[in-house]
Order: sequence, then structure tokens, then C-alpha cells
Amino acid sequence: MTAPIPRDMPDLPALPRRTSRLLPSAVPARAVIPLVRRPVAAAYRTLLALLATAAVLVLLLLGSPARVLSYFAIQSALVLAVVMAASARRAWCARHPLPGAVTGAALLNVVMAALVHHLLLADATPPFSMTPAPSGPAWPAALAAHTLHTVLPIAALLDWLLLSPPARTHLRQAATWLAYPLAYLAFTLARGELLPGSPSAYLYPFLDVSRHGYRSVLANALLTGLSFYALAVLLVALDHARPNPVRRRSKTGFRV
Repeated sequence: MTAPIPRDMPDLPALPRRTSRLLPSAVPARAVIPLVRRPVAAAYRTLLALLATAAVLVLLLLGSPARVLSYFAIQSALVLAVVMAASARRAWCARHPLPGAVTGAALLNVVMAALVHHLLLADATPPFSMTPAPSGPAWPAALAAHTLHTVLPIAALLDWLLLSPPARTHLRQAATWLAYPLAYLAFTLARGELLPGSPSAYLYPFLDVSRHGYRSVLANALLTGLSFYALAVLLVALDHARPNPVRRRSKTGFRV
């Protein structure tokens, strides 16, 4: 005999709902997305590295190498050349790009050096120059200075905006990027103390302690440092707001 069927069926447990939402994964997206070569970015960055190196070499040949290498703009250009060369190699070999903290610091320094030159030094009296007055034609020094203070910053900014994916930098990195400018300030003040009475003791007029005194020089350095930090914060904000300029993988397996 079979058991009688109850009139009231007991409540059955509800079936779990299936959701289409993807669960968060601890694996970064770049670990599963295949990397592709980017020949256009590699060629552009190689050209930029060669241009920065050529401008520095011209100024080294026209002036004292020890003095020329002491300028912030020269050091920033050399760092940019190294970063662009490394980025070009990674783009050509289909490797992950350099960390955003590295590329952001290189961009910040070269752009800030250009802003300081155009806002504070371009119309200085006497005229500001990294090299002594040439005995021959003056156009090589002028062309190198124009490349250093105008062409390189614009080209580096275009690479960051058009050829580099957002690195999602953090605001705390903006303060870290100020370590090198602070170290350079200490270097240039120490250099001036070690070369008393020399006309080339202080490389920048607004940092000349013998002319303005420490109070004015430190005030100028503070304003410059605040400008550095404001520009660094702006770069971090733009890095989070700008779209990804790197196109998706094409049929040929190349990217721009």
C-alpha cells in the first residue's frame, strides 16, 4: 500500500536565484589580456629619446659639461630620454608599460622645467643661458634650448595623452614626486656655498643667495614647490579622468 497523499503540500525551499553578475577576481585584467606590439608608440618614443639626447649633447659641446649637467632642465631631459627609451623597447617587444609613477615623474619634471623657463627665465635681465656667449653662430644653442624647453615637454605630454593608457596613479604619488625637486634645491644651494664669488655659483637667478638672500630664495623655492605639487595633482586627476587612448587589438595584432 502507498501512503495517502496529504492535502496540504509542505512549503518547499526557494531555489537560489542565478545572477549574471561577475564575481570580483584577484587576478588583474592585464594578466589575462594578451599583449601586442605597438610599433607607432615605439617609434615615437625612440625619436623623442634621441631628440632629448641630441639637445643635451649640443649644450654639452657648447659649454662646460660640469655646469651644463647641473641644470634641472638638463637632468630632467636625460631622465626623460631614459624613460622614453625603456618605454619604446617595451612597446616594441609587447611588454607591460612602465609604472605610472615613473612616467608621471618624468613628465612632471620636464613640464615644470619648461614652465619655469618660460615664466621666470625667458625675459630675465641679463639674458639667461646655460652656455657662455658663443664665438661662432648662435643658432645651435638657441635651437637646443628651444628643443629642451618647448619641443620636449609638448612631445612628452602628447605621448602621455595619446599613446599611454591611464596608469591610475594615486594622490600620494604627487607628494613622492617632489622628492627629486627638493633634493635638487639642496644640491644647488650647497653648490653655491662651495663656489663663493664665482659668477656661475648659482645656476638660476631666482635661487641666487648672494643677490637675494636666503629669505627670498626660500620663498621663491616654496612658491615653485607649491606649483610643482599643484601640477602633480593635476596630472593625477587627468590620469583618472582621461579615456584610454590605446585602441583594442586589431586584426593584424598591432596597436598604436
